[in-house]
Amino acid sequence: MRLVGVLGGMGPDATVLLMERVIAARPAADDSDHVPLLVFQYPQVPSRIAALIEGTGPSPAPVLADLARRLEAAGAEAIAMPCNTAHAYAPDIRAAVTVPFIDMIAETVGALVAKHGAGARIGMLASPAARKARVFDAAFAEAGLTPVWSAEEDRLLAIIRAVKAGRVSEGDRADLAAIGRDLIAGQGCAALLVACTELSILAPGLPGDLVWTDSLDCLAARIVTLSVN
Repeated sequence: MRLVGVLGGMGPDATVLLMERVIAARPAADDSDHVPLLVFQYPQVPSRIAALIEGTGPSPAPVLADLARRLEAAGAEAIAMPCNTAHAYAPDIRAAVTVPFIDMIAETVGALVAKHGAGARIGMLASPAARKARVFDAAFAEAGLTPVWSAEEDRLLAIIRAVKAGRVSEGDRADLAAIGRDLIAGQGCAALLVACTELSILAPGLPGDLVWTDSLDCLAARIVTLSVN
């Protein structure tokens, strides 16, 4: 199997969640059947929120490129990054290494088209930074998908920050469900996309009648496929 390097820490819990989902996505009878992962948990990557929303922090690009180089030097044969917003810096990561970079955005768009077809309206449960950095725009446009962004961006950002701080309340969970319901029932979306790996932690608690895809699941599936084939 190929050794997949994980450029993690954005946030730490989301990186651990990716590892859990990779394990769950791989049928295994014993330890040796599972995918080998080389995880670089580096929470000190400069804030994507500060750089992309507030304009007050340094670009994460140099740090991400350096981490990718270090993963390759340590033996990683491909690199994955469980952070949607940080894919704004994917070109910098690709330029820094010779091994494949697994594009979570492309994997997610492929899954959405397979499930809902071209032309679908997709409700985005994501950081405002992903919208401002236009992380999904090109891939959605090429696939004929329409991203629908909630007007409740401040509330979404507050929920994301609560997850990072480890202090999520029942009110946060209820608000996320309400935002998702509005995107589907109020704005005519075919489904939701959980497009922030902090929100991936809360996604299993969404009401059962809401249709959603989690980009973290799409990344986990591709990691398994690439490693074992």
